[in-house]
Amino acid sequence: MATKKTASTNHKATANKSAAAKTTKTTVTTAPAAATGALAAHIQQSLRSVALWRALGAELVGTFLLAGVVIAGQGQPIFVLFALAGIVMILGGISGAYVNPAITIGALVTRRIGWLRAIGYIIAQSLGAALAYVVLSGFINGADAVNAQAQAYGQAAPALYAAVDITKLAGKEWFVFFAELTGAAVLGLAYAYATRVVKDRVTSALTAGFGIFIALMIAVSAASYVGATAIINPAVAIALHAYSWASVWPFAIYAIAPVVGAVLGFVVYDLLRDKTAE
Repeated sequence: MATKKTASTNHKATANKSAAAKTTKTTVTTAPAAATGALAAHIQQSLRSVALWRALGAELVGTFLLAGVVIAGQGQPIFVLFALAGIVMILGGISGAYVNPAITIGALVTRRIGWLRAIGYIIAQSLGAALAYVVLSGFINGADAVNAQAQAYGQAAPALYAAVDITKLAGKEWFVFFAELTGAAVLGLAYAYATRVVKDRVTSALTAGFGIFIALMIAVSAASYVGATAIINPAVAIALHAYSWASVWPFAIYAIAPVVGAVLGFVVYDLLRDKTAE
């Protein structure tokens, strides 16, 4: 009798273990599918947000304006200062007016914005800068050609401002790399303050404007010693034809260096700020 009860008990225990194993296996199997479904639902819901599309439009327009000013003003820091300050005052309330993929990634790493918004911003910023080049190229192409008499007096045909070809600076690339990195770190520090603490639009605009001014003054001065161009904006670098497939250096200098510098600036600010004082 005891043997029958023991056998029955063992049989039930085995059945329970089998059922538990099946349940665990089913849970493990369905967990990735559930996570994927939740992610897809999150993306769909975000893409339906009117506020997100407005922000993307603001980033496109803002970067278009910034790249246009950089080209028209030939990258002079004082022009970029007022341009960025104006863009932040006009569009900052809609998207934050990051207008720079490096700043966008810095904000993403320090959890100021989400990854989906960051990807959208980078795409919009790149399109805005490219559009600025296309529009200004159209005006240049419509200009009258320089005649032979004018050429004899040294007058050149109108051309858009462009970055110096990095591939011609053999052995000096690291100087430009660190110039971009340092400038982006200064700009990241300014944006970290403007996006985390400042609530007043004018103060935020002036912080970003003077941040880019200081950043460009440092980077332009350092880069000019080796005959290079400082940009501190991977999107604007598209408008200035800074990238070249002939070497990896243009991408390292004008895309990777600003991103590393901006992230460093954001992180340093967050480490230094006194949270209890806010």
